[in-house]
Amino acid sequence: MISQSVIDPVTILRTLIQFNTTNPPGNEEGAVKWVRDLLESNGIKSKIIARNPTRPNLIARLPGNGSAPPLLLYGHLDVVTTQGQNWKYPPFEGRLIDGYIWGRGALDMKGGNAIFLAAFMRAFTENLPLAGDVILAFVADEEEGGDYGAHYLTTQFADLFHGVRHALGEFGGFPYSFAGQKFYPIMVAEKQICAMRAIIRGPGGHGSLTQPEGAMARLAEVILAIEKNKLPVHITSELRLMIDSLREYLPKNLNLLMGMTLKASLTDRILNLLGPARPILEPLVRNSVNATIVQGGEKINVIPSEIHLGLDGRLLPGFTPDDMVDELKPVIGEDIEIVVERFDPGPAHLDLTLFPFLKELLEEADPNGIPIPFLLPAVSDARFFSQLGIQTYGFIPMNLPPEFNFTQLIHAADERIPVESLEFGTSVVYNTLLKYGGHLQ
Repeated sequence: MISQSVIDPVTILRTLIQFNTTNPPGNEEGAVKWVRDLLESNGIKSKIIARNPTRPNLIARLPGNGSAPPLLLYGHLDVVTTQGQNWKYPPFEGRLIDGYIWGRGALDMKGGNAIFLAAFMRAFTENLPLAGDVILAFVADEEEGGDYGAHYLTTQFADLFHGVRHALGEFGGFPYSFAGQKFYPIMVAEKQICAMRAIIRGPGGHGSLTQPEGAMARLAEVILAIEKNKLPVHITSELRLMIDSLREYLPKNLNLLMGMTLKASLTDRILNLLGPARPILEPLVRNSVNATIVQGGEKINVIPSEIHLGLDGRLLPGFTPDDMVDELKPVIGEDIEIVVERFDPGPAHLDLTLFPFLKELLEEADPNGIPIPFLLPAVSDARFFSQLGIQTYGFIPMNLPPEFNFTQLIHAADERIPVESLEFGTSVVYNTLLKYGGHLQ
């Protein structure tokens, strides 16, 4: 391992990548203990909390003067699998090559953790006068539902976050080019998990006989229906905020076109005209469902009478599982039983108090960038902290080069991050800690 005496974000990230925290099983213990030792060697105490000893979480706190509420910085230490991927360099070595750090988690989200940790430690070593306490939390299990991480902490140890109103976490702060402008989306809201199981029934029988109306045939019809039929368009206040913020900086014709996406009767037609912006906006205008798991049959010579189809549902902010079932039933058929297996609600409302402050910080760091609020089509641990009244801002600033395709490298082979982006992010987050509280006076 790299020496713990060096606390720059490059060293931190390279070391974190070397811990294989692929989830499942996660096994974040080694990474957490390394962070604990690094903090303690620099005079910062921390606390480890674990539902399972191999899946620990770490909490550290720097005291402020109490003139502002505590500020939370949090990130997850687990990463997704590299199985079946062809990497140019080994994914768990953290190699530094040609100005890039390569490895699983470089972007999602050990790079963000390195930024937060380096800024946090710099604030301590420089005795930065903090308006509010700064809490650093590194959690387990985000990639598999958070039950050993943020969900466990927020339900069993909520007192650790008493008084916190705002948090910085994933997913946002990276540049996105659109219509010749550089935008920095800052996540302020996200869709909600609604995991379901569709139960498909039909007559069973011997595998040697035809059964055109059996469960297998019905399964094919259900999957095809999901693929070919979109659920209804809904224009949420979160989407409207994002689109209206974007439109301010677009040329007149594109401004008008983007405005038309906010009319539900026109949305789908306008999306077809938006080219590369369509894949980003498409999941933000409707509840969505994807078939992901099929379970059925026990013997190859027996036609099953019941098949279970796993459905990954994502609800827009403010919608409920009942809304999802009501929209999905007409698509797949009233005869199909739908069981909701997990629903993680998002925040009841947005608190954008901190957004102007974060916007100003990014504009100072990159005058060519335009920060805008962003609705995330996926989910993060923000949903758990929101249940404590904490508003998360996806704010991991990275001044990535124009040719760098951030979204295509997340969870993919050859994940990497420029050293310059790590240093940029650390500087912005440090300035956040330095100036936090002044905007609340």
